Amino acid sequence: MDKKRETLSRNGYSQPLIALLFCIFGALINIGFSAIAVRFHLPVFLDSIGTVITASLGGYMPGIAVGYITNIINGFSDITNAYYAVINILIALFAAFFARKGFFKSVPKTIFAILVFSVLGGGLGSVLTYYMYGSSFGEGISAPFAIYIYEHWIKNVFWAQLAADMLIDVADKTITVLVSIIALHFIPDKFRTIIHFYGWRQAPLSDEERVMAESQNTRRLSLQHKILIIISMAVVIIASSSIGMCFVLYHKAITAEHTSVCDSVARLAASLVDGDKVDDYLENGIEVPGYTKTLNRLYALFSAESSIQYIYVYQIQEDGCHVVFDLDSETDEGEYIEGAHPGDVVPFDASFEKYVPALLAGEEIPPITTDDSYGWLLTVYIPVYRADGSCAAYAAADISMHKVTMDEISFLVKCTSLFLAFFILILAVGLWLAEYNVILPINTMSISADDFAFNTEKERAESVERFKSLDISTGDEIEQLYNSFTKTIDETSGYIEDIQEQTRVITKMQNGLILVLADIVESRDKCTGDHIKKTAAYTHIIMKQLKKNGKHLDVLTDSYIEDVVNSAPLHDIGKIKIPDSILNKPGKLTDEEYEIMKTHSAAGAEIIDGAMELVSESGYLKEAKNLAAYHHEKWNGMGYPEGLKGEEIPLSARIMAVADVFDALVSRRSYKEPFTFEKAMEIIIEGKGNHFDPDIVDAFVDARDQVRYIAEQNSGK
Repeated sequence: MDKKRETLSRNGYSQPLIALLFCIFGALINIGFSAIAVRFHLPVFLDSIGTVITASLGGYMPGIAVGYITNIINGFSDITNAYYAVINILIALFAAFFARKGFFKSVPKTIFAILVFSVLGGGLGSVLTYYMYGSSFGEGISAPFAIYIYEHWIKNVFWAQLAADMLIDVADKTITVLVSIIALHFIPDKFRTIIHFYGWRQAPLSDEERVMAESQNTRRLSLQHKILIIISMAVVIIASSSIGMCFVLYHKAITAEHTSVCDSVARLAASLVDGDKVDDYLENGIEVPGYTKTLNRLYALFSAESSIQYIYVYQIQEDGCHVVFDLDSETDEGEYIEGAHPGDVVPFDASFEKYVPALLAGEEIPPITTDDSYGWLLTVYIPVYRADGSCAAYAAADISMHKVTMDEISFLVKCTSLFLAFFILILAVGLWLAEYNVILPINTMSISADDFAFNTEKERAESVERFKSLDISTGDEIEQLYNSFTKTIDETSGYIEDIQEQTRVITKMQNGLILVLADIVESRDKCTGDHIKKTAAYTHIIMKQLKKNGKHLDVLTDSYIEDVVNSAPLHDIGKIKIPDSILNKPGKLTDEEYEIMKTHSAAGAEIIDGAMELVSESGYLKEAKNLAAYHHEKWNGMGYPEGLKGEEIPLSARIMAVADVFDALVSRRSYKEPFTFEKAMEIIIEGKGNHFDPDIVDAFVDARDQVRYIAEQNSGK
């Protein structure tokens, strides 16, 4: 374990308490600076300095925790602060991201970060305020500035407020970022490591190892993404169900509340009207003694209940609603004026048609919600009775359903804002726990297992030790899997070493048998000498030089070269079927004898075919067959046994053709003396493009020094 990992190990298990204290300290910074801004009436908030510092140093988790805790604590003194927790949390997310990407070390990127924070704080905050509290300017820090903007530039309350909030937040977030950068500058690196909120359940990883563990390629969704989806779906379903039920209950409650208010106002209005004078009021209006007094009482009632939009008293007749009293608006001087005059007839709205018979009969009707000529209203009608008990008129009160809807939207936005803040917090905690308890342990096991499976023996042994050093201690099934995996890998490492040793022995035996078999064939041919050894050496030289020359790189792999070299001694295996009288004839062969000699190629292929049927893994035998069958084929198609030409001839056979002819030229035979090296080379070059593959001849010539060395070994035999 390197020094960096040792440092992480010492700090990784001891720092949770320090990190927790740092989170509390970050929340106190937010609350403290916010209190200073309020105490000195500063036109800024300064409530996210601790959030930015904590997120920059500790990462997403502590930053989100500080942002959430700050607004919840402030919410005890003013509940509205809790609704804006989501903004502080989003600032924490971006602050952690910007810190990881080094934004605070560059002036342009720092300015960009300030703008992002301003959009979150000013822009999103202004939108939340609008939907929670309506379009009035209110009494916040930005209210005077917003009013000034409205009066001089932007004649729209929402956009004026948004502009004011954004401009003020730019100043606020500039101060926040600058103070945070200064604080970060003076915090030592050692302390940064301690306060970073780790949750290791294994030997801590370095930054490079962690990046590797977090970026594992998967066929579909990664485990991290699946956990993210599961947590998100669970929280969204629970929160949506909760918000939905709360909204339904709130809708019923607020509707019942407004209906109750409307009913109370209408009944009180009915009690203020003398039913026995209604007919006189309709006839003579304000001239009737007591009319003005009743009107003023109705206006007093109207002004006492701000949620009421209209109060009126109508007598219902066949031709429509006959106005007794109609309170409609208020003058700039604060005096109320009537809408319609006594005796005026207001036609029935379509929504009232089905209630007209009951109204004409003087019966009470249930509260009505209508959306007609007077707008979307909740209306309550209460009868006004005469002394004899007959219905003289109806007192009515209206409440605008738009106000009810705005209250519901405000409630929904507040609930959603609280949910989003809590959702992000739960998501961060869930992912943080999943990362340290599931994702990193599993991925580090996967990486170590990959190293174990594919590296050399030494590196595999190191991987086994590294796997053991992961020290995964999640205390659950993952730890059990790790322990079982550790035991299995340790045992498997020993098995692999045994298998590799056995493979080496088998390979050595296989190559030895090939050489023995080739020696048997060679011992029958009294003229070949060290032919099989030298041709194998020449093929090796040619293939290495072809790779240097950039030829046939897709074919000339290490395993291919090894197969060709190991099977090269079998290229003349078919000679075992040639009679000794022909094989060892001291003079030139007759045409008939030459035809018999040529059959050794096909005979060799048949022999190796028989061997291949007995061996499941026969890569080297495939090349042995190619060598035996086709090493007498020529580039121009004039060879035997099949008259193949060009690249129709297997590459290994084209290579052997050069090696075989060259060795025959420089070797002594019973029917000839050996050629000199230079003469043999000259003959090979003359055969370029006719007998031999040009690329192979070029490679052979390029490696002439190595070829000469092999040719001169045991020369003259």
